[in-house]
Amino acid sequence: MLEQRLENLRDERDLLKKDVAKDIGVVESVYSEWENGKLSIPTKRIYELSNYFEVNIDYMLGISDNRVHLKTNNDININLVSARLKEIRKALKLTMRDLADKFNTTSSAISNYENSKYLILSSFLIELCKYSNYSIDWVLGRTNDKFLR
Repeated sequence: MLEQRLENLRDERDLLKKDVAKDIGVVESVYSEWENGKLSIPTKRIYELSNYFEVNIDYMLGISDNRVHLKTNNDININLVSARLKEIRKALKLTMRDLADKFNTTSSAISNYENSKYLILSSFLIELCKYSNYSIDWVLGRTNDKFLR
């Protein structure tokens, strides 16, 4: 779904892959692998791409069919992301270990995300939001709407 959405968003603007790659500062082969689903897009780049295309991340990634025009001029606030991740975990009534086990990661990784040591990996963020029905845009501070629509 991500692959088709990225291609459609690019086509709507009559852009080539090389145009998007240049505009966001990556080499064309990397962008091409993102669009073809062969390479995971880092969280920071997901944020940048959604701003570039001026759409909500949940739509861009194919998690929601609800397309919202959304663009922010801010960078990712890792402290806000960390707080929101902790809020989701607590709402799910899971310990760090429980969450780690559920998503095949380590409790130290969860701790690092919740304590602002590292920005959450996109693959984990996507799976967590699909599971919990929270919006990736909310987690990353692009909207105040918590839940997927």
